Amino acid sequence: MTTDKHPENAPAPVAVLGLGLMGHALAAALLRAGHPTTVWNRTAAKADDLVAEGAARAATPAEALAAAPLVVACVTDYDALRTLLDPVEAADLRGRTLVNLTTGTSAQAGDTAAWAAERGLTYLDGAIMATPPGIGTAEATIVLSGPRAEFDRHAPALRALAGDTPYLGADPGLTALYEMAVVGLMWSILNGWLQGAALLGTAGVSAAEYTAVAAKGIPTVVDWLPGYAKQVDTGTFPADDATLDVHRAAMAHLVQESESLGVNAEFPALVKALADRAAAAGHGGEGYAVMIEEFRRPAAKPE
Repeated sequence: MTTDKHPENAPAPVAVLGLGLMGHALAAALLRAGHPTTVWNRTAAKADDLVAEGAARAATPAEALAAAPLVVACVTDYDALRTLLDPVEAADLRGRTLVNLTTGTSAQAGDTAAWAAERGLTYLDGAIMATPPGIGTAEATIVLSGPRAEFDRHAPALRALAGDTPYLGADPGLTALYEMAVVGLMWSILNGWLQGAALLGTAGVSAAEYTAVAAKGIPTVVDWLPGYAKQVDTGTFPADDATLDVHRAAMAHLVQESESLGVNAEFPALVKALADRAAAAGHGGEGYAVMIEEFRRPAAKPE
């Protein structure tokens, strides 16, 4: 079936709410892919260059929704999204698909999915695992969850945003869990790198010089992950490379080295404290992945 406004197989119209650095990149990628794109932002001037490239500027969120069956939101948080859409008439929401690319928790994602359903919106929750310059490229990843049929129906537009768009399942909270897991990994890597840079800085070694060596070690750790993942999934932790006790000894050296050079030792000391608890529970002779038991256990609350 075709219409004068939207021929079959033509790129589908999309509305984008929010034109911060990421929202702007999303709208630009849709335009490059040929999607008729309507944009809204509280500060209207942020849309000027997109309008010059062919986007339509909406005066209100309701006007943006009226222009497209698919709505991509990238605003400050889940509360901000609901504040934007609560005033919109139910008739203007019903039948549309909302792809929410706002950062938050899995509980917030579930609540927002229920809120959307009450208003006749089909809801897909998404998490962006890319920087704004990467949006629209093969290197970008956006993970999504929600109704599979809607994911499939809007796949062409979603692929315009990222070369990799894995579908995680029907639970809308899964995307937030994945996002939190990945940013936690990011901060752990960056904090470890900063610790090393601070240590070597005491010897006059530049961060650039240190990075040239450190970058060669990261792929080695990545190569360990599939094996460690199998151990975590099966609940068996053979010491294939080294025991946790061997790791603990190295952790102690890092803490001592940091303290002796006047470098903050809180981060490595925290890691060692977790490892010490695992060892105290009888896991010192097992592999490093046995530390999952400590991460699974809630921290004790102060009395």
